[in-house]
Amino acid sequence: MPLETLDRSPPPLFNQGPSALTRLMFFGALALLLMAFDARLQVMQPLRAAVAAVLYPVQWLALQPVQAMQAGVGYLTDLKTARKTEEAARRQLAAQSQRAGQGDLLLLENERLRRLLDLRQRLTVPAVAAQVLYDATDPFSRRVVIDKGQIHGIEPGSPVMDEAGVLGQVTRVYPFVSEITLLVDRDQVIPVINARTGQRSVAYGGTAPRANLLELRYLPITEDVREGDELLTSGIDGVYPSGLPVARVSAVGKSGDSSFAHVQCAPLAQMQGVTYVMVLQPVTGPRRLAGMQAPASDALASAPAPVPAAVAATAAASQAVEAASQAAQAAARPAAQAATRSARAASRAARARRSAGARP
Repeated sequence: MPLETLDRSPPPLFNQGPSALTRLMFFGALALLLMAFDARLQVMQPLRAAVAAVLYPVQWLALQPVQAMQAGVGYLTDLKTARKTEEAARRQLAAQSQRAGQGDLLLLENERLRRLLDLRQRLTVPAVAAQVLYDATDPFSRRVVIDKGQIHGIEPGSPVMDEAGVLGQVTRVYPFVSEITLLVDRDQVIPVINARTGQRSVAYGGTAPRANLLELRYLPITEDVREGDELLTSGIDGVYPSGLPVARVSAVGKSGDSSFAHVQCAPLAQMQGVTYVMVLQPVTGPRRLAGMQAPASDALASAPAPVPAAVAATAAASQAVEAASQAAQAAARPAAQAATRSARAASRAARARRSAGARP
């Protein structure tokens, strides 16, 4: 085959058309032209909107896994933050509740201390402030222990008050602590005077356990006693200063089969939960108990609660009065029975005469 007959044109695969530089310049100019027209005339806005509408579902489907992951991570983060916030709020609430309780307690103690301070300024006898440590372990008595003892000048028999009235009497004194028998103890007595009538009597601790009541025993039923009468210390025992508030009459019972009234009184002092007290010096000075040579524990364990001599004498006199009254009642009972029998016989005789006169 002759060589002149061969086609010397390049194959289509290697036919590259215009050069790369020419195409770059063409398309660059076209891009600049389109940008200028789009900036001036907004010619590409419809095409752009159409493309965005076509591609929106694809974009939404592609973003769903990402948004789900972000939502899960956000939920876990918010849950952890909420738990931490709740724990912090609970701790803060507990601390605030504790501070609020302490504030109320401090206000109450402050009020009681103010009253005790005012009471100390009004008292005419020396007094020592003390704090109640705990109640005595004896379940059959009403006693408390304070933080002042013999080294602080506390003496046996000293009266004890709180901000409202007489609380009790010091019955046992140790070097660093002392024991107080409350007025409502069944073995405790205190001479009192009715502030309204001026009548003197003796108040005894109630016989009912944990009743927190006082009783006025051996009081004649003719005595003028009313509910609400305030009882003050009379001062005749030489221990309690006169005029200290003791109790208020809460109930007065009178029955025909007894010569004495049953009078119950509510103490003005706080018999339960008292915190601060005032220990007064006895009016006649310290009591010296005989027979204290034995060890303090044995002597104090066997020694009864100190009762003033005047109170004991008053109680003995009241018991004598009661015995005399009972004897008088026993002596008058046969005469009353005989008079009753005679009256009944006379009544029967009168009815018999009336019935006999009524017959024809």
